[in-house]
Amino acid sequence: MSRQSLIAINTREISATKQHELGTKYEDEFGNIYRYIRAGGTALDPGKLVVNADSDADGTNVTVARTYSAGATEIVVDAAGAVAADAFVDGTLTVSDATGEGVTVVVSGNTATSGAAEMTVTLAQPIPVALTIDVSEVTLQKSPWDAVVISATDQADQAVGVPNVAVTADYYGWVQTRGTCAVLADEAVTKGLALTIGTGVAGAVEALDAAGEQQIGVAQMALVDTEYRPAFLSID
Repeated sequence: MSRQSLIAINTREISATKQHELGTKYEDEFGNIYRYIRAGGTALDPGKLVVNADSDADGTNVTVARTYSAGATEIVVDAAGAVAADAFVDGTLTVSDATGEGVTVVVSGNTATSGAAEMTVTLAQPIPVALTIDVSEVTLQKSPWDAVVISATDQADQAVGVPNVAVTADYYGWVQTRGTCAVLADEAVTKGLALTIGTGVAGAVEALDAAGEQQIGVAQMALVDTEYRPAFLSID
């Protein structure tokens, strides 16, 4: 996950099939940085900020269903409800409480469940700690670049980038995370001000004006309400 490609990539190309690991990081010849994403169930628009998908409560703080020694690459957990196959691919498993707590590893896949049931999670790297059946608790988190959606106006999500092209729902493509990029403004913003997720219009940005807001870039020129203007993104 998050590897920089060494070959030329068309960052305006989308596809129905996965071409890279989600989160793959690519720097073009102009110094702009992009991340590989999968759109959620709604199409993405160029110039509109996108954010990570909501967490799945059915994979949050669940117990492991077996005892494991350090080095295991497959973990069975007690899912709290229905989970789709590979819902957490390229995401993470964090040991959130009790034996083994405090470590995070990358997930390469998971089996499906139709309700509360045991679910097998395959890891992309060995877990470095031992886990105890019905004691160790883990939390599964989707990749921040999986099922991304246009930002809502509540600032309750992680901004992950801005597409430079329309991305069909459930398709794969690229979002820009660093460098000059067109963004939609939901208010007038003075040149040089830090930017954050907008609270007035979905997919828009506004001036960062409160503690705790995620800085996503800087206005390179005065931004005009409802218009697209260049900003320098600094998500990556």
